Amino acid sequence: MPRPIRRRDILVGAGAALAASALPGCAPLRRDARTSPGTASRLELAPLRAGTDRVTRITVCTRPFRAQGPRIEIERVGEKNVVHNYGHGGSGWSLSWGSGALALQLALATGERDLGVIGCGALGLTSAILAQRAGARVTIHAKELPPNVRSSLATGVWTPDSRICFDEYATPAFKQSWAAMARASYERYQSYMGLPGNPVEFIDSYFVSDTTAMGRRRQPPSGGRPAFAELQRELIPDLIPNAVEFPPGRHPLGNHHLRQNTLMMFNLSAYSHLLFSDFLANGGKINIAEFHVPADLAALPQRTLINATGYGARALFDDRSITPVRGQLARLIPQPEINYGLFYRDVAFVPRRDGLVFQVVGDDDYYGFDDATIEPDRVEAQHAVDTIARLFQDA
Repeated sequence: MPRPIRRRDILVGAGAALAASALPGCAPLRRDARTSPGTASRLELAPLRAGTDRVTRITVCTRPFRAQGPRIEIERVGEKNVVHNYGHGGSGWSLSWGSGALALQLALATGERDLGVIGCGALGLTSAILAQRAGARVTIHAKELPPNVRSSLATGVWTPDSRICFDEYATPAFKQSWAAMARASYERYQSYMGLPGNPVEFIDSYFVSDTTAMGRRRQPPSGGRPAFAELQRELIPDLIPNAVEFPPGRHPLGNHHLRQNTLMMFNLSAYSHLLFSDFLANGGKINIAEFHVPADLAALPQRTLINATGYGARALFDDRSITPVRGQLARLIPQPEINYGLFYRDVAFVPRRDGLVFQVVGDDDYYGFDDATIEPDRVEAQHAVDTIARLFQDA
């Protein structure tokens, strides 16, 4: 599900290093944590045309956070076996292939090879495609199809531990499962690199500071609120890229200090379209349906179902463990020559091919937490765009 880039995602490099580092049998390539500014050549960045007159759309959605992490388990609902696969916070796209694989194991263990998938977002599409590749017949039952699903409103950056759970629930067993999901998903994404429309690609993103203090400045939770788990550095350090710093004079953004990291980015329009097309091309069926209570599932012909309804599971299964996390994107006219991201003063910019994305992310992970409102905030959108635009005005 969708979610804003956090300050630490930029600083630790929420994408990944070379593709080979995730493949079995390939040793990761590691260097020093950062490259000396003196060895970095001058950075050239194409000028960004950021202005509210170029805003094409403001979108808002709610991401499904669960304090204990995603729900991936089987439940008997009437005469149906329901495998739950939801509650990934801001890591829905990022963990989708690995999470779908775990859900599929539970589904196939029932002995059924005619499966139903509830929901057609990030988790639903990937679960359905994985089931097809395992030889199952699959029907997706959903009220909405891409691009009219919550997953289509995601920021579009690989952030596998984004609000995945509270730190107190990150047990050794959970960490092992999370790492497996992250690595499996990361490896799967390599097969989508370089395809028409660039469904998945790497970009360089720059943390921009007004001072020389380029260290982590993410604010800890206030008011005694629990901390979110941070798992990347501990469990998948080989997938974190090295940083390169650019002091003033070595880049075109005036008297600022820049730190460069490499991120994996999803161009969600192209990526979702590709997944949906693959599902249909492999014999997948679509049933437009809306479900209000678990008993509504009884009418479906499949005896085993994968529930990938994301935030919708809160209402459908009355799962009050799901907390909404509001995220808003201001989308601007694409600029094909812009291939870099920026993070400045709690605002993130992502250069997606289907529209430049600007987002206020706040100074800690509680920004938008427990906020289910979906009305666009134009003041917030203007602030996001103006903050990034100022970098080019000051240059």
